[in-house]
Amino acid sequence: MAIPLSLLILLALLAPSSISSSPVQDPELVVQEVQKSINASRRNLGYLSCGTGNPIDDCWRCDPNWEKNRQRLADCAIGFGKQAIGGRDGKIYVVTDSSDNDPVNPKPGTLRYAVIQDEPLWIIFKSDMTIKLKEELLMNSFKTIDGRGANVHIAGGPCITIQYVTSIIIHGLNIHDCKQGGNAYVRDSPGHYGWRTISDGDGVSIFGGSHIWVDHCSLSNCYDGLIDAIHGSTAITISNNYMTHHDKVMLLGHSDSYTQDKNMQVTIAFNHFGEGLVQRMPRCRHGYFHVVNNDYSHWEMYALGGSASPTINSQGNRFLAPNDNFNKEVTKHEDAPQSDWKNWNWRSEGDLLLNGAFFTPSGAGASSSYAKASSLSARPSTLVSTITAAAGSLKCKKGSRC
Repeated sequence: MAIPLSLLILLALLAPSSISSSPVQDPELVVQEVQKSINASRRNLGYLSCGTGNPIDDCWRCDPNWEKNRQRLADCAIGFGKQAIGGRDGKIYVVTDSSDNDPVNPKPGTLRYAVIQDEPLWIIFKSDMTIKLKEELLMNSFKTIDGRGANVHIAGGPCITIQYVTSIIIHGLNIHDCKQGGNAYVRDSPGHYGWRTISDGDGVSIFGGSHIWVDHCSLSNCYDGLIDAIHGSTAITISNNYMTHHDKVMLLGHSDSYTQDKNMQVTIAFNHFGEGLVQRMPRCRHGYFHVVNNDYSHWEMYALGGSASPTINSQGNRFLAPNDNFNKEVTKHEDAPQSDWKNWNWRSEGDLLLNGAFFTPSGAGASSSYAKASSLSARPSTLVSTITAAAGSLKCKKGSRC
């Protein structure tokens, strides 16, 4: 019997693409490639679509057998972090023990034991658990932490650090009430442990990391940032997360003087920035930032900010300003006079600005600059509430669509 054309297209779309840990490919090619795949999925995979219009979710959430096909998630990433395969090519590791008693000699079955291993691993959880880490969780390369099917909280202690490693996926976790750690020895691989100074207290700290994807996590109330990326980190996608109850939400770029961040590329897509947030959604320095199809339902000071001439490409977002008339502006050009920031490339395209919200654009709009800050095609801002409706950790049950 002949194989239907639609099935051949499906197989081609789902086949793993070749992955390289080399520098990120030409951003213009990235956006073209993503647009082609989205269009193809709309035309040819309509019968599989869950109808969300969210290209990441439509790639895997329709599958009632997701629990048997967990590693397929790695092929659903889009944006600058789309090459983050995590533990796709490794074994499944099941966390059975929520304890973290010894950060230098972690016990088999614990999350810390899993993340420090040298080989690729796809890490899942046997049951619901709350993990209070004794020290920050130092990850090794090619790891996925996949919380689907369990209610997993990383809370009450230091949280996740992705330092000088590559290809990490963090998915489906509740990360909150993170504290500072440090002045302690911590193991980061089977063959090495070292002394850690005081940590920042971020929910997820990315320090010199590349090919990172943080998806469908719920984050709130941490000591410093919810997700920070600094010190030359790049090739990052932050998607489908639900962030609440926090002041300085997201810092992308170490300092105005740290010019190594000028090549940073981050995609921020399909997130819901919710109640109790104040500022930095994100605050950017130096690099290239694609902020696309996010729902900004709450901020107290501002939503998008930056300094040191970052390129911010805001497309198809929904910005609902607070009722305070003094904080209606979406943007904040920081630490520079207007004579300087007027040259920074910040643009708004197709954003929905509500309740008096306004975006202050700047720069000449050089197409080459925005090409480096483009990573996928924005959907209309009127669809944002639908696209982001399931932001945050999901309640996935085996044997049914997630």
